[in-house]
Amino acid sequence: MVLEEDKRPLILQEIPLPQPTHEQVLVKISACGVCRTDLHIVDGDLRPPLPLIPGHQIVGTVEAAGKHVKHYKIGDRVGIPWLGKTCGQCIFCKSDRENLCDNALFTGYQVNGGFAEYCVADARYCFPLAPQLADLQVAPLLCAGLIGYRAYRMTGNAQRLGFYGFGSSAHILTQLARFEKREVFAFTREGDVETQSFARSLGASWAGGSDSSPPNPLDAAIIFAPVGALIPKALKVLRKGGIIVSAGIHMSEIPSFPYKDLWGERKIMSVANLTRRDGEDLLAIAPKVPIKTIVQTYRLEDANEALNDIRTGRLQGSAVLDLSLFGGKKL
Repeated sequence: MVLEEDKRPLILQEIPLPQPTHEQVLVKISACGVCRTDLHIVDGDLRPPLPLIPGHQIVGTVEAAGKHVKHYKIGDRVGIPWLGKTCGQCIFCKSDRENLCDNALFTGYQVNGGFAEYCVADARYCFPLAPQLADLQVAPLLCAGLIGYRAYRMTGNAQRLGFYGFGSSAHILTQLARFEKREVFAFTREGDVETQSFARSLGASWAGGSDSSPPNPLDAAIIFAPVGALIPKALKVLRKGGIIVSAGIHMSEIPSFPYKDLWGERKIMSVANLTRRDGEDLLAIAPKVPIKTIVQTYRLEDANEALNDIRTGRLQGSAVLDLSLFGGKKL
């Protein structure tokens, strides 16, 4: 499914099979999560080089490997995340902050991604997947989970967590937070009682609209929705010394707010991308929780429908393209 022009639907095309370079693996894709970042790309909020195959929550098996690939063999199951490659030489790479590398390449953004039957990826940035993590359920962990996990770790030991926007990331992180005995407060669009009920079913102790005040001040808030106006709202219910973490790659303008709402050593920060260490840590803890992603599956050729369901807020949990359904039948 190819994006030829932003703000236009993806187009189903047949293209040549990609060939792996010395450091790459060729992966036959079984599932690919559909992310809000994919939506930002299609809608023109982000402007990568086009044409492009989106998708960066990829699960599949290795079909071929370049001569320098040491850790994977044909038949191994791997996950391919957003972070596709880094330079390894810059100040960020050398200080365990490869997520900030100025020369990084990102899957489904600068290089073709997983809305396809096959893709190639740098083997050094792929993750081996435990057998107990099923294809459709593990796919959302590879971005919604990983970048959400990085944002979650930035909150330190916060016990009362507010999640603004209860989509794919929040439904994963709620399960981890409850496993670690933290309290979750879920903020949704005003009047979205269905999503509020969904949040409570996963262990949120309170759920309400984004204009509402929780029963207790928050120690930390993570902003998953790409709505800048949520930051001043979260500040008003954040205790002194608390932190707000913006987990998205794109957000609308943040309105001004009075300094008194920030005063008291409150902090606002963003999280950018992920590191391979984030992936290793989350994929190790996911089976222990266990994290159970709620997925809605789509055929590859229905990727535009999946994107629109995210755009309109009709989706609960995560959207995943199931490549076994390509063409409307089992392959």
